[in-house]
Amino acid sequence: MKRIFDLIFALLLCIVLLIPMILIAISIRLDSRGPAIYWSKRVGRKDRIFNMPKFRSMRLGTPEIATHIIEDPDVYISSIGGFLRQYSLDEIPQLFSILKGDMSFVGPRPALFNQNDLIRLRGLKQVNQLLPGLTGWAQINGRDEISVLEKVTLDVEYLQKKSFLFDIKILWKTLVKVITKESIVH
Repeated sequence: MKRIFDLIFALLLCIVLLIPMILIAISIRLDSRGPAIYWSKRVGRKDRIFNMPKFRSMRLGTPEIATHIIEDPDVYISSIGGFLRQYSLDEIPQLFSILKGDMSFVGPRPALFNQNDLIRLRGLKQVNQLLPGLTGWAQINGRDEISVLEKVTLDVEYLQKKSFLFDIKILWKTLVKVITKESIVH
């Protein structure tokens, strides 16, 4: 049921968001040098590496590490990138990862390929058996404001509670957090 929901909802959103996606891509290209889409190496289900698309919100040459680890991330964020991140618009291309089956709407956020501490802890707790999500329980309970251990604890809680209704609750809370811009640091 979850996969069917993911497919139908992602396809619907791709259709509805087609014009905004084109406008965002054009805006990125006009704002800074480089492609509109950034492909990020992420760790998926069973620790398989996949390329996750995002609208590029940072300048070319930005270190490939989690933004909250970068000493002064504002130096790297493009003019339009701040706006895209503020409203999570940079995440829209991940709908294609959902359609492809690399991601789901709800699950643990996919770790960067070099977030070894997060990857290791998720493996120990069997969280790596889940399909990563566009949003997740840890996302709505702190996002980048919580430690790796807290993220994994929340990921384990999701693993234990996962259900269609729990996913709907997480999607709803995500929408509220995006609209209110809560927990969005960079």
